[in-house]
Amino acid sequence: MDELKCCVTSCEKPLDKVYWDNQYQSNTIGWDLGEVSPPLKNYIDTIKDKNIRILIPGCGNTYEADYLLEQDFTNVTVIDIAPTLVENLKTKFKGNPNINIILGDFFEHQGEYEIILEQTFFCALPPTMRQKYVWKMHQLLANKGKIIGLLFNRTFESGPPFGGSQEEYNLLFQQSFDFLKMEICQNSATPRAGSELFVEFQKNSEVLVNLYPFEGITCNGCKNTVSEKFAALKNILNVSTSSNFAEVLIVSKNEIALETLQNEIAYDAKYKIGNKL
Repeated sequence: MDELKCCVTSCEKPLDKVYWDNQYQSNTIGWDLGEVSPPLKNYIDTIKDKNIRILIPGCGNTYEADYLLEQDFTNVTVIDIAPTLVENLKTKFKGNPNINIILGDFFEHQGEYEIILEQTFFCALPPTMRQKYVWKMHQLLANKGKIIGLLFNRTFESGPPFGGSQEEYNLLFQQSFDFLKMEICQNSATPRAGSELFVEFQKNSEVLVNLYPFEGITCNGCKNTVSEKFAALKNILNVSTSSNFAEVLIVSKNEIALETLQNEIAYDAKYKIGNKL
């Protein structure tokens, strides 16, 4: 599956604005399909409300936005961190009032959307940011809003793209979202055939999803113990810790006092949980 390689530079470099801008300046965009992804095209064809608020994060060349506009959708927002790309998009869509093009960091973006389209954004993020992705998606979606899109159901030797599995996604998104659909995609673009899951996750508006900075965890054993301690607290529904142990995602029925969380891990002086983001 060589077509899935996104870059020829070392992916040990920070995946920041400079990195992604260099990919577009050098036209090193092997992940680019050159057309709207067939599963997303099919889904878009089922949307009846043409005024629905739609966000496409990490939009790239955003063929999905092209298709949405062709189908007369009126409220499309795309955001990307790469200046070269965004300038190209502003030129391409100049004068079109139905699309809002933003240069910026998705995790700092403010807004509210009924649909967020996921197309090679999740897999482009460092895996350490996956808990933050869930938190931000939940924050940006309106009541009963949905994540619609594709997630890789395979691993890669290096990345981006970074792979994953259905089992991982179950643990990561549970309780924050209701799983309306997560299944092997039957109509993927040829380069990605057999490697994608089509997902339809609906925001669970009955819960709080908070992300906390954390210090002191140094291994998976410690992580599991801390997670079990938090999960045992009343009204906590799910706990997920980032792979670098720096952030903890907590899904709960109501607000949990920071003091309560800190007391639960006070058995080890090196463990410290900070104020929620």
